[in-house]
Amino acid sequence: MDGNGRWAKDRGLPRVMGHRAGIKSVRTVVETARERGIDVLTLYAFSIDNWKRSREEVDTLMRLLGEYLRRELPTLLEHQVGLHVIGRLEGLPSAVQAHLRMVMAKTRPGAKMVLNLALNYGGRAEILDAVRRLAVDVRAGRLTPAHIDETVFSRYLYTNGLPDPDLLIRTSGELRVSNFLLWQISYTELYITPTLWPDFGRREFLAAIAEFQRRERRFGAEGR
Repeated sequence: MDGNGRWAKDRGLPRVMGHRAGIKSVRTVVETARERGIDVLTLYAFSIDNWKRSREEVDTLMRLLGEYLRRELPTLLEHQVGLHVIGRLEGLPSAVQAHLRMVMAKTRPGAKMVLNLALNYGGRAEILDAVRRLAVDVRAGRLTPAHIDETVFSRYLYTNGLPDPDLLIRTSGELRVSNFLLWQISYTELYITPTLWPDFGRREFLAAIAEFQRRERRFGAEGR
């Protein structure tokens, strides 16, 4: 969800105002995804590399996350949207961890859509964590190297139980994947838009979906 800082800078506003404006886009995209019958929506909310930002900005992002969870919990419950989190949750502030776990516990039962937040997330870190867990099981005799294939390895990823993404939307014109779901996006369709995240609303989201629907997905097979 790129472009919050640039959106604020273009308007002569502090960066925090860009992040606040971005929350409105989160709400709109979640609502639109639920209306369109999308099963899983993953939002890259905070990467491992984001800790390199100023302490003030990081604290603001954590505070805004808490505000979003408190304000949107009734809406998530009403629309049967279950919260899921991927990333190194234990590296987040303890209060944020507790709040996330509370919202996940309340929203998961009966959920018709998964809102998957990538928090303290990095694709390389995810693969390393998966390898470590896999190595522990091999060492304990619960798994043999001969039985490790893509399906088995995928079970050790944070996204175990979730489908690989069909579509990856990159806002603000960025032309890189930024350490996001490196294993899972092997055959994901990419959609790049110059729109900054705070300006990414229902119309922009539906345009991305429409473009995806026009594409022919071959998964490595020969085209028509």
